[in-house]
Amino acid sequence: MNELLNRPWDVVVIGTGMGGGTLGRALAEAGKKTLFIEKGPAGHRREETPLSHDIFLPEARLARGLWPAQMRARVDGQEQSFFAPLGAGVGGSSVFYAATLERPAPQDLDHTAARPHPTGGWPVSFAQFEPYLARAEELYQVRGGADVLGPQPSRALPEAGEMGAADRVMAQRLAANGLHPYHLHTAVKNIAGCKSCLGFKCPMPCKMDARSAGVEPALATGHAALLHSAEVRRLVGDGQRITHIELRLEGETHLLRAPVFVLAGGAFGSPRLCLGSASEAFPKGVANTSGRVGRGLMFHLNEMFAVWPGIAGGGPSKAVGFRDLLWHEGARLGMVQAMGMDASYGEILHYLRQRLARSALGQKRLVQEAARLPAALSAKLLGNAKVFVGLMEDLAYEDNRVLPPAGDTIEIEYHMRDELLARRKLFRRAIKSAFKGQRQMFLSNRPELNYGHPCGTLRFGADPKRSVLNGVGRVHELANLYVADASFMPSSMGVNPSLAIAAQALRTAEAIVERGAHD
Repeated sequence: MNELLNRPWDVVVIGTGMGGGTLGRALAEAGKKTLFIEKGPAGHRREETPLSHDIFLPEARLARGLWPAQMRARVDGQEQSFFAPLGAGVGGSSVFYAATLERPAPQDLDHTAARPHPTGGWPVSFAQFEPYLARAEELYQVRGGADVLGPQPSRALPEAGEMGAADRVMAQRLAANGLHPYHLHTAVKNIAGCKSCLGFKCPMPCKMDARSAGVEPALATGHAALLHSAEVRRLVGDGQRITHIELRLEGETHLLRAPVFVLAGGAFGSPRLCLGSASEAFPKGVANTSGRVGRGLMFHLNEMFAVWPGIAGGGPSKAVGFRDLLWHEGARLGMVQAMGMDASYGEILHYLRQRLARSALGQKRLVQEAARLPAALSAKLLGNAKVFVGLMEDLAYEDNRVLPPAGDTIEIEYHMRDELLARRKLFRRAIKSAFKGQRQMFLSNRPELNYGHPCGTLRFGADPKRSVLNGVGRVHELANLYVADASFMPSSMGVNPSLAIAAQALRTAEAIVERGAHD
């Protein structure tokens, strides 16, 4: 470990999630000497760990690649503490994800009179961004059906496997209701013995996450190395560039210098590191000349519901999705997709415990154990139902924010706006109409933030007074600090964020390589 600290590196990447893993691979393949720094352990390739709420000890969580501490969220003034679905190991949260890599729609990036963008549009157009989406799809071996509502992609996706009987029935009924269902786009390689580890850390190389498709191929080039179980504590600089970082490794503090640094600790981690690095050179924190570091926090609003296909068998599936509700009755809503899970006892218990943990009483072990009875009753009631989710777009407000660091505890403040709740009502009505003719039931009446999809806390844009990063992900006022994670996003989009994160990471890597060539 110490030997890695003394090597000369071209680029140091802090974090190994979807952005950091993808960017690091692109840099290593371009011949850049790249060092990944990861807070969590390297882990073991044969692990098959779930993103489970049942692990409470910080040391035990970190050993399994889970974020060790609870999140503390103040939502509409109400305090909540819970374990968020976040990773802390090689691959970050992506090793637990369900491998859904959906393309954004043009409306997610572009401003038009017909579909105005809440920010006026991203600093890169959909047409400019699309080639990087195609490259990311190729790197992550994305498969899926054609989306007839979207523009023709520059690279057609390989076909996914056949839908099961229950999925075909549900898709046919959606089409009869005027919708345009298709086979969801997933990053799962078709290899013998694939376990379809959706929501699990996969022991095989078939699920293409930031470990399988990012860090491991980068290391295989011989141009990259991994420093794991190392926590970056501070960014240090002179006001114009970052000169070095301070990190803790095996109980000791070390300094590490490099010509270029990349933050890839996620939309919570990267702004916390910037805010926690305040100094004489950076009185408001690193990269915070605009005062917007940590602000503009967005999620998706989840609408989980059960659908009864009316036929048994087939097991859990993540096949059916549709994008008809991305723009509906003049409002930005979101896509609807199968979650890859049946309404089984184990899944319901996990979901109930997650919800209970967001109250002080619900965190008590006795209350957590008492959830077993309602979970068993619910599983019996739901029977062979399939679970779907609607992901509704969130918008950026400056007072929704990540707070400065307090140890490993992530603290946020969030306020639900009236416009968000109004769009939610419209979304729920539209979902009910889409599944007309099929037995269905929403699984929650209260708004549910998707804490696995944070974004927007280091937004990119053309104006340094209104954004933190420029269009390729470099901090406006710093010559050698870049960001490659979900914090760059100025809007949350109406689809899963992972593919857009990977695509922007490729753009950022390209900018670093091209700039280096001219230095």
